[in-house]
Amino acid sequence: MNKKSLLADISLLIVAIIWGSGFVATKNALESISPFFISTLRFSISTLLMGVIFFKKIKNIDINHLKTGLIVGTFLFLAFSAQTIGLIYTTASKQAFLTGTNVVMVPFIYWFVSKEKPNSYNIIATFLCLIGISFLTLDGSLYINRGDLLTLTCAVFFACHIVSIGYFSKKCDPIILTFTQFLITAILSFLCMIVVEGIPKSIPKEGIFPVFYLGVFSTCIAFLIQTVAQKYTSPSHTAIILCLESVFGSILSCILLDDKFTYKMFIGCILIFLAIITAETKWNFLHDINKTIKLDKNKFDNNF
Repeated sequence: MNKKSLLADISLLIVAIIWGSGFVATKNALESISPFFISTLRFSISTLLMGVIFFKKIKNIDINHLKTGLIVGTFLFLAFSAQTIGLIYTTASKQAFLTGTNVVMVPFIYWFVSKEKPNSYNIIATFLCLIGISFLTLDGSLYINRGDLLTLTCAVFFACHIVSIGYFSKKCDPIILTFTQFLITAILSFLCMIVVEGIPKSIPKEGIFPVFYLGVFSTCIAFLIQTVAQKYTSPSHTAIILCLESVFGSILSCILLDDKFTYKMFIGCILIFLAIITAETKWNFLHDINKTIKLDKNKFDNNF
């Protein structure tokens, strides 16, 4: 592994930690700020930062970019709205893993759109995921609370968002596409805030840092790091490392928010994590590791 690849993997690990900590930041923000107000502030901050950093590209935006941004941004808005509201009724540690189930859903949504059937790895991942979700969310009465249900809904919208990004990124500049979806999400969040929650008089002091963290780090900076880092590492490395978001989210929630973690939840998280790894990588990294070991062994044998 060269220095650039190592630095890229470390950078992606930082992204996973940032995204994992975002669940904690959102939970803290919800103690003093309403859900749609959080989304409005979060995406307004990220839109402003993207606008300043990439002004030369964004100034060339046209109506087609806005139309695309409307579609992708609507999915992003629905996903974050369901996620943020859902976090009122569930723990951040559970939500971290439930949100990660979106990668298992993507192939099936893509199948609906493109008629391309999921492979056997996707089907195996789905079964693992469903079993994991049952361990993580169901109690003795087979009841799923509204927070877990909203979080699973958010995972569906995140999956739709990923599929739409995959489709439109081939036709649009990724920077402009990111900016427009942030802009649309901010506008839709603002409109819902006015209708559902009313116009807030001020931002509570205790909510300033969590929202700032979400807007600057979890949204804008994390995206920029990911975009640059993926140029210097393999897709399998990227998938595996970013899957750790759910792990970091749960660990940080237990440490910082004192979330309770039962043995059933632990089993559920392990199964969901295995499902994510199966869906994202098809375990190709094991082949790469085996290949590397064989090459190293051959070099060793040649030297002696």
